[in-house]
Formats: sequence, C-alpha cells, structure tokens
Amino acid sequence: MIADEASLARLAALSQRGDRQAYTALLQASRGWLNRYFRRRVMPWQLDDLVQETLLSVHRKLASYQPDRPFIPWLAAIARYRFVDHLRQAYRRAEDDLEDHDLAAHSDEPEITARISLERLFEALPDAQQRAIELVKIEGLSIAEASQSTGQSESLIKVNIHRGLKRLTALIEKA
Repeated sequence: MIADEASLARLAALSQRGDRQAYTALLQASRGWLNRYFRRRVMPWQLDDLVQETLLSVHRKLASYQPDRPFIPWLAAIARYRFVDHLRQAYRRAEDDLEDHDLAAHSDEPEITARISLERLFEALPDAQQRAIELVKIEGLSIAEASQSTGQSESLIKVNIHRGLKRLTALIEKA
C-alpha cells in the first residue's frame, strides 16, 4: 500500500487518539515507505533490521508528531537519523574488526562499503563540517571535546554539524 501524505497524516492523528486500526495501517504504510527509502542505502540483509528500528522510533516519537504538519517529512527525519546511526555503528564495527587483527576469518566488506559510501558523501562537505560530524557523530566526542580538538567554538561546531547533516541529507535524498 502506497499511502499519500493526507492519508498518512490522518492515520497518524487518529493513532495519537488511540485508534488501533489506524495505528496498524499507519505502521504498514510506514513500513512500505521505509523499505523504499532504505532499499538503495543499505545492504539487503540489513534492510529489515533498519526498518524495524525505525518503526520502533516512530512508535516512541508518535506523540511528538503535530497533526497540522506533513507526516512524510517527519517520517523521513526519523529515517535519516536511524540511517546515520546505522552508518555510525557500521564504522565502529569496522574499527573493532581491524583491531582484532583476524581479517582472514571475517569479511569486512559491508562495513568497508558503508565507510567508502560515507567518505564519498563527506567529499561534498567543507572540511570544517566534515570534521565536526566525524568527531561528534561518528567518534562520539562531546561538543566541548570537538571544540578543543578543532579550535572552533562550541557554537560553530554545532552549526557545522547541523549544516553538514542537512547537506548530507539532501545528497542522500537526491540519490
């Protein structure tokens, strides 16, 4: 089922008021949209898990949805954050695997593919935005630690992260 914006917004509003049938229909329509959204972004064996994680986030955040606003951009924002988390986890797994020095027993192909994709995306960003995102969102440093590491103010780090993620989102959605 491919639902239009108005139907999804109506289902979300009804779901917030406790309508179980609307909630079930909303999740089914969201699942279809998420499958299409992630299909070209992740490996096939990662698709179901990522869709499920995103649906759990939709469930947790449904109360924050504002019925007078469009639903699909709200859903896309949640999907985007789940995708960034997925990339971050893949990057960390790749680092952990490299530290094990047991490369013959384990294939790093999915993680390497994710990292190469991330690096290609990063090429479109200015260095300051790229470094801020890498330090805070991928390496897990705090804003203050990233500020000290780069010599930029904490406010500038936040702005660079916001603008960089916004630009990455546009690039991903364009692809």
